[in-house]
Parts: sequence; structure tokens; C-alpha cells
Amino acid sequence: MKNFTHKKTYHPYISPLDPCPPIRTKTYSTPPHLYMGFQPENLEQFNPREALQAGTLWKAFYDPYYGPKEKGRGPNE
Repeated sequence: MKNFTHKKTYHPYISPLDPCPPIRTKTYSTPPHLYMGFQPENLEQFNPREALQAGTLWKAFYDPYYGPKEKGRGPNE
């Protein structure tokens, strides 16, 4: 698998007439399945309880979403 990041950034247009202070850089999250061409065989799986908490059975497809001010946490933490 090639190097990639789940977090992407972009710089939106900032109008000179906008009365609010601008957010110069915005971020968004991309799911890991976008970077896999197909689902390989024998992927590692969560146990049933962890799968319900994570929202997926396969660990390779787990993508936790954290807000920009939130500290990262995994399904087991």
C-alpha cells in the first residue's frame, strides 16, 4: 500500500466582504477503503464486540473520526 493520510486539507476562498473571521485551512477525513483497489483475502478481523464498537468487521477498514480538537482514540482504548 502506498503512503497516504486519512486527513486532507484545503484552502477555501475567503471573500473580502465576509464579516466573519476566515478559517484559512479546512480539513476533512477520507475512509481507508478509497486506497484499496479490492478487498484482499484473510484480512484481520475485530472480535464481535469490538466490531460493533468500530462499525466494521475488518481492522483495515476501521477509520476513527476525530474532531480537529479531539485527541485520537482507538476502539480498544
